[in-house]
Amino acid sequence: MRSLLPSTLAMVAGILLVTWNTASFAAPPSAADCAAEADRASRGVGTGLGGIGRGAAGGALFGAIVGNKKGAKRGAALGGLIGGVRRGSEKNDVYQNVYDACMRRR
Repeated sequence: MRSLLPSTLAMVAGILLVTWNTASFAAPPSAADCAAEADRASRGVGTGLGGIGRGAAGGALFGAIVGNKKGAKRGAALGGLIGGVRRGSEKNDVYQNVYDACMRRR
């Protein structure tokens, strides 16, 4: 009865060699691949409406504490504007960082 150990080891070594060669010569990501990866990452930051809503709520609360009803309205407007701009900036920063990191892998 022959031992299966030598043939099994040879088969495993062959599979590892093929896998290693395939992985080491994989094509680098294209600019379109990097753009898609960055787009998916920036979607995780949230929506601009979420930033506007949170900013407006915080601004209204601050305006109500510091001032009166008129202050709350102004605070909500200013907070909404700042929250929307901040969220847009965060999305852009995440997109640019992920895109740059992907392109460096090329």
